[in-house]
Amino acid sequence: MATTAAVPALAAPRGFTVEDMVAMERVGSPVLSPDATRVVYTVRTTNLDKNRGNTQLWMIDLRAPNAAPRQLTRGDASASDPQWSPNGDAIYFLSGRSGSSQVWQLPLNGGEAAKVTDLALDVDTYRLSPQGDRLAFSMGVFLDCADLACTKKRLDDKAKNKASGMAYDQMFVRHWDTWADGRRNALYSAPIDSTGKVSAAPVSLSGTLDGDAPSKPFGDNGEYHFSPDGKTVAFSVRVAGRTESWSTNFDVYTIPAAGGQAPRNLTADNPAWDAKATYSPDGRTLAYVAMTKPGFEADRFRLVLMDVATGKKRTVADDWDRSVADFRWTPDSKAFLVSADDVGQHRLFHIDAASGKVNALTGKGAVGDFDVRGNTIVLAQANLASGAQLYTRKLDAKSETAPMVQLTKQNAAALADVRFGEYEQFSFAGANGETVYGHVMKPWNAKAGEKYPIAFLVHGGPQGSFGNSWSYRWNPQVYAGAGYATVFIDFHGSTGYGQKFTDSISGDWGGKPLVDLQKGLEAATKKFPWLDRERSCALGASYGGYMMNWIAGNWPDGFKCLVNHDGVFDNRGMAYATEELWFTEWENGGPYYDAPAKHEQFNPVNFVKNWKTPMLVVQGDLDFRIPTAQGLGTFTALQRQGIPSKLLVFPDENHWVLKPANSLLWHHTVLDWLNTYTKK
Repeated sequence: MATTAAVPALAAPRGFTVEDMVAMERVGSPVLSPDATRVVYTVRTTNLDKNRGNTQLWMIDLRAPNAAPRQLTRGDASASDPQWSPNGDAIYFLSGRSGSSQVWQLPLNGGEAAKVTDLALDVDTYRLSPQGDRLAFSMGVFLDCADLACTKKRLDDKAKNKASGMAYDQMFVRHWDTWADGRRNALYSAPIDSTGKVSAAPVSLSGTLDGDAPSKPFGDNGEYHFSPDGKTVAFSVRVAGRTESWSTNFDVYTIPAAGGQAPRNLTADNPAWDAKATYSPDGRTLAYVAMTKPGFEADRFRLVLMDVATGKKRTVADDWDRSVADFRWTPDSKAFLVSADDVGQHRLFHIDAASGKVNALTGKGAVGDFDVRGNTIVLAQANLASGAQLYTRKLDAKSETAPMVQLTKQNAAALADVRFGEYEQFSFAGANGETVYGHVMKPWNAKAGEKYPIAFLVHGGPQGSFGNSWSYRWNPQVYAGAGYATVFIDFHGSTGYGQKFTDSISGDWGGKPLVDLQKGLEAATKKFPWLDRERSCALGASYGGYMMNWIAGNWPDGFKCLVNHDGVFDNRGMAYATEELWFTEWENGGPYYDAPAKHEQFNPVNFVKNWKTPMLVVQGDLDFRIPTAQGLGTFTALQRQGIPSKLLVFPDENHWVLKPANSLLWHHTVLDWLNTYTKK
């Protein structure tokens, strides 16, 4: 008699936890081979014992349906930033496996990875020339040093010096989470010799400019590119001087890849932000993104084309009211793939370079990194119920409904028994009667007829979006997994709804956004009967943290509790202590000494006497964007008035909580705080 093998029963459904989130494998950086037959990408895993992540390279052969991914690199040191050799026989990558960050090459026909660079300093970013015979790369150097050895010696001497004082005569004194030590990010170039290594001394490309290339703190190799013939490098930089901390005037420069000339400024006519210059595959056109408002970091990025031969410029799709986040030329040099926020999604679009016609290529969800070769597009896409996974689709199918093939299924086994919270987008009449959008999410175990406490999430930026995407810091599924319903509103100032809507928050931080939050929560509770308005807590970070302080003074009966992470408490103190001054000055109509009334109009510190809502205050002590004094001021105001409050400080975190153990502590502290005030 035939027998049937026993099939293990599926585990009982459960909610998503912060432990699940921290342990998830993270997919990114997909790059297609030159013939579009393979894709190399990164997978980041988390080691809780070592309290850090580890990134390695993987590859999928697109010629074989359902091909199993192949791991290319292993080890305690990460491997990142993959790039293909011109003929597709090797992968280049960055790794610190030798003790410092250098460029490596892994042959795909067998053999071990070999170092391409062996320099005195860490290589921070790099780019391989189209011919594979040269590298452009960036390092942190002292610009007055004649060679890399000079920078290395200064750093070694400083490490030996028992005195720790640092003297400054101009800003930036510190930026994001790092005190300035005099070094700049500088671009270099060096040929790759017949052995496949960089043996000649690198030549400086950007070193004559007093600025960072790539930019700090988040610039990468998307800020510089070779021309198709490999003879020229285009890059962007903001010349610093004494105006660096209040200027957004980045310019696009070109220079021969072999050096020997001063960089040539192509965008001196625009005093606002110009960046991401990329040559068309035929070499005839240089495309870049540009803003038009000096001093404003959230202006719309338009796509500009410059004829390389004549220097003539024109804007593409100028009537398309979205801001370009990233773009790629199509292989025929006739169009672009562009990612942008769009009504609560982050979509991929096709834009014709001649006509400016725009077609959406993806629907709901959030597109991250992407690449295109031939007729193949590879992209990473996430949504509110899934971290990013890789997909392919055809370039010539210019429709958001065109089929996509999923390549990766990271975390599928680990999360097989997880039931994610169901979510949907809704809209309502917000401030001035204008349409505003938001999302709601049910708890994972929602039952008909039941009501659930609300975690009301407020995004930062403030020019940002809490849309249909996945986050490893503020993730609604963590709250859904803990039994909470979540509501999050893209209030006036959010991105993806047109530049006028984004602009509308500047000078009005406590005005229309607060009205939108109030009306949005009211609209949600009326539309979705499973929301328990009487058991709701509000949470936010950065501008969202500011809004917690503003709510405390201007909507004091709105919530059972508040969670304020790295939020602005005193606009005056913020204006004189933050590092990127252009932000506070644009948002409040100028420097504090020129526009004190505007800074004070929506200053939370002026409404402290109205506070009564219990608040959890979280602060990263390495947060130089919203310095620790802001969090301490908030906590002092609460404690002095006897309002139930708690302060959670992370001495080793910046504006974000990034270390795995700290993320676990953060989430459990926040959930415990919500539980305290929302239990029946």
